[in-house]
Amino acid sequence: MKIGIVCPYSWDVPGGVQFHIRDLAEHLIRLGHEVSVLAPADDETPLPPYVVSAGRAVPVPYNGSVARLNFGFLSAARVRRWLHEGVFDVIHIHEPASPSLGLLSCWAARGPIVATFHTSNPRSRAMIAAYPILQPALEKISARIAVSEYARRTLVEHLGGDAVVIPNGVDVDFFASAEPKAEWAGQTLGFIGRIDEPRKGLPVLMAAFPRIVEECPDVRLLVAGRGDEEEAVASLPAELRGRVEFLGMVSDEDKARLLRSVDVYVAPNTGGESFGIILVEALSAGAAVLASDLDAFAQVLDQGAAGELFANEDADALAATAVKLLRDPQRRAELSARGSAHVRRFDWSTVAADILAVYETVTDGASAVAADERVPLRTRLGLTRDPST
Repeated sequence: MKIGIVCPYSWDVPGGVQFHIRDLAEHLIRLGHEVSVLAPADDETPLPPYVVSAGRAVPVPYNGSVARLNFGFLSAARVRRWLHEGVFDVIHIHEPASPSLGLLSCWAARGPIVATFHTSNPRSRAMIAAYPILQPALEKISARIAVSEYARRTLVEHLGGDAVVIPNGVDVDFFASAEPKAEWAGQTLGFIGRIDEPRKGLPVLMAAFPRIVEECPDVRLLVAGRGDEEEAVASLPAELRGRVEFLGMVSDEDKARLLRSVDVYVAPNTGGESFGIILVEALSAGAAVLASDLDAFAQVLDQGAAGELFANEDADALAATAVKLLRDPQRRAELSARGSAHVRRFDWSTVAADILAVYETVTDGASAVAADERVPLRTRLGLTRDPST
């Protein structure tokens, strides 16, 4: 199958949607499909052979974060050229309602279109206001996927229609087989995310950290991600700042090793999450997970059966639960075992099979319509006269 995938966000600034698209494309290629991904990217960005650049993106505030999007006449021309040259059996557009390549592709594409909605934003006035502009494009979509029930709810409430829920995928074995790193082990908490993005929750973790150290004097916090490191620890007493080790941006391999090494992975995110792929990665690595009780996180963690939950933005609750986990290796082992079993439903072998089933449904439907259109209208209406009469 020839598959065109549209990424709305800049390829050179890593994020959950980009990782999802990358992993899906590479899994489909391994299965023998021909895949091309269209994505915004700076000219100097090294791209995999299956990615086509649609030009540089610009930063735009979006859903409590900053998304790097690509829009305009030049982008539209590149979209049309990519579609014309690709001759795809199916186009898979991610975030078609965002003002970027997804919407441009939806306007320009012909043939079967599958759309995946990642955003969970139950009070999006912008999406409601933009609906008259979005409607003609959204009506061209053959099938809709939401990565979680909360992303589906956002779609239904703001744009109408419905979607099948297919979660984000992860290569479970990649994380499960990573080699722990000795210097990252032993009374350690882990955090991965953009340091200077408030909704990722690092300030909540920093507020909890002094109490955690008071109860567990040997604890360290490992932080991976980009941002202002000095500002991140500014709220901590000077004597505790050395307990926080910043690793910067880490490779996929080191991310897996980090998750395999820490005693507890902490996800203190405060909102704007429709899924929680980092939780799935941490579960895959066998980490004991402690997360804020966002609806999406609770769903990933099986309502607390596969990981501990604490009250969102409550630093005291975070600290108390972290201390309990650090002091209880048996509980950590129990969560690790439950999480490792639970996470198998998110493996790409399952997720990609579900997505391919959607592709096959829309392409079969398009073929049936095309075949039907080749039959004369009188025949389709049952008006063909029997020659013997």
